[in-house]
Amino acid sequence: MPHALTELKVHTVTKPAGAVSHPLTADVCVVGAGVAGLSAAIESARLGRDVVLVDSLPVLGGQMVTSLIGLFCGVFGNGPAYRRLTRGIFDDILTDLERSGDLHHNRGHTVTVTYDEVALGRWIERRVRDLGIRVVLGASLTDVTREGRRIADATFATRYGTVRVTAPGFVDASGDAALAWEAGLPCRLPERTIYGSQQIVLEHLREEHQPGRDELADRVHARADAYGLPRRDGLAFFFPGRGTAVLNMTHIPAPLDPVEASAAQLEGREQADRVVEFLRAEFPKAFGDARVRAYGFPGRRQTRWLKGVHQLSLAEVRAGTRFDDAVARTAWPVELHDRADGYVWETFDADHVHYVPLRSLLSPDCDNLVAAGRCADGDAAALSSIRVMGPCAAMGAGAAHALDLAGPDGTVHTVDRTALRSRLAPNVDA
Repeated sequence: MPHALTELKVHTVTKPAGAVSHPLTADVCVVGAGVAGLSAAIESARLGRDVVLVDSLPVLGGQMVTSLIGLFCGVFGNGPAYRRLTRGIFDDILTDLERSGDLHHNRGHTVTVTYDEVALGRWIERRVRDLGIRVVLGASLTDVTREGRRIADATFATRYGTVRVTAPGFVDASGDAALAWEAGLPCRLPERTIYGSQQIVLEHLREEHQPGRDELADRVHARADAYGLPRRDGLAFFFPGRGTAVLNMTHIPAPLDPVEASAAQLEGREQADRVVEFLRAEFPKAFGDARVRAYGFPGRRQTRWLKGVHQLSLAEVRAGTRFDDAVARTAWPVELHDRADGYVWETFDADHVHYVPLRSLLSPDCDNLVAAGRCADGDAAALSSIRVMGPCAAMGAGAAHALDLAGPDGTVHTVDRTALRSRLAPNVDA
């Protein structure tokens, strides 16, 4: 027999004063749930650690899901060998998404991998749940407490109340070095804007008529002014057999001011609409019926990053310098988007590999924090070659193992480098 609607009681409540609403304790707190943070959280959980993973967005996956990047970069070396350079989380992602038909390998100078962001998002969510990682989403970092050379806790604002996470180890995979910044640790800023992109997914395309990469770039260069496009080049990544493509043809600023960042997001979508107009008119056989299926969140490449013990240099990237504390490697080109109309694209030869040392992930002023992903320290050009998904995932795994080797009361600055190298061999030696 159904209950009478009047039996559902309503209580009057008032927010309690003072105390933190939701205190959490963990072995490791990871800030940022993009590829670097996910790799750090998953690897820490596999090491038996209790992990809290926090992100300001309401979903897991960071830019690789919400910004519709649609392409795994920096996972493989250059041709003709196309050696796998990053293992760990990518072993399972590539295996599982290939089995479900949700990725495609593209062979050129190197191998990039087109993927379906919806399938990847669900893969991430299932893996995080299976490992028992506690997740706090929609959480903005508001305060960090330091005790001497250690971070004691981090406080986040959520729509459900304040969350304070206390842990002996922290990973800053926020992308903008938000944890290091709020902790009062020195960070780096580029002297001029490094542009991000507004990615979109187009559908109803006729891929048999898709223009070649050079043809598309040449047409954009010649006709950009007519359509109000600041960027004079661009890329369209078609997903074979689906009539869809991810477009990377815009340049938008990536400010750290909240009002300016919001304005940049709106401008990015206007640019994206002009790109669609351009494609429909200039390549009607391929794009005449194109429609926007989705606008990504603004893609950000290089904004603010940690000042590390060691700043990776362009000279070290070009030379492929080996480090005894290496945690990641890649062969990805220098890809510096520091002007509105284009970017620097400096490729390397077939055998080239360059490395990221643990020292570039460590603040000289903190003992229990490891940065990962695009929070790592490098000069602007060097960072542009290591901030892609392959090495970012490897840095996340490196962060997890560095904290594990340091232990709850130790320092990441004195971990046994031989032991670290042994644990990370698939990502730096194999």
